[in-house]
Amino acid sequence: MSRLFLLFAIALAVYLLVKSYRRSSAPQAKPDAEDMVRCAQCGVHFPKSEGVMAGGHYFCGVAHRDAYRN
Repeated sequence: MSRLFLLFAIALAVYLLVKSYRRSSAPQAKPDAEDMVRCAQCGVHFPKSEGVMAGGHYFCGVAHRDAYRN
């Protein structure tokens, strides 16, 4: 009878260890994706928040914005 309790205790311990391992190795949430835009001057794609917008067009920098205007 004591062997049965010992076997049950071991099985319970293994079950709890496996359950806690699965919980800790859950997949991480993906970061939010950001829209990409294309520079009207050179065609390079870059994150929208890093660009310069002028006249309805996005540019990768102030120099390309100025070059596009001329």
